[in-house]
Amino acid sequence: MKGYSKAAHFFNPAEKEAIEAATRAAESHTIGEIAVMVVDASSRYREAEVFGGITLGNIIAFLVTVFFFDESIWWYVPLTGVFFFPFWLLFRKIPVLKIHFVAPARREHAVQGRALRAFYEKGLYRTARNTGVLFFISILERKVWVLADKGIHEKITQARLNGFAKAVSEGIRQGRAADALAKAIHEAGELLREHFPIQDGDTNELPDAIIIESKPDDD
Repeated sequence: MKGYSKAAHFFNPAEKEAIEAATRAAESHTIGEIAVMVVDASSRYREAEVFGGITLGNIIAFLVTVFFFDESIWWYVPLTGVFFFPFWLLFRKIPVLKIHFVAPARREHAVQGRALRAFYEKGLYRTARNTGVLFFISILERKVWVLADKGIHEKITQARLNGFAKAVSEGIRQGRAADALAKAIHEAGELLREHFPIQDGDTNELPDAIIIESKPDDD
């Protein structure tokens, strides 16, 4: 996507500062490393662009044929092709429209897969003790995924991490995304502190600033 990025403006400057402060505070008591990433979308959902274009193109072609061409199939068939392209372009340019043509399981898979790729693309797996934790927010799908490195999973289950993701998702729906995320980071920090307390020589290995990415995957 080009132009305006929702991810870049999802949190205002004050909220970003509060989230970064919460991250630093959480990490001050643990060897665990926490990162936050916000993306516009986890996938381009090309299939939804095509399906949306076909669906609306057929509907409009049918209506035009009924009202103007006496329901003639000789007009209906070519009109479906004519109307497909503008609607396909519409879905391509306005991502929020195509999300209604994407199955929930497909959205879930896309977000989880994108979070996993981000974990490696951004080098979050390179912490000395494999204690990286990623809070991943995908705006188009309105989903949150919390991913942890193998060192964390030895002590903390994915189900527990999913609880943090659920809390942040609920906060987003209620219009208090920053507060919910800061609280989840604090609670995650306390859990990390319990299982992975701070040690001498520990350094800050992951960025405290929110990672922003506006270009969706093309899968």
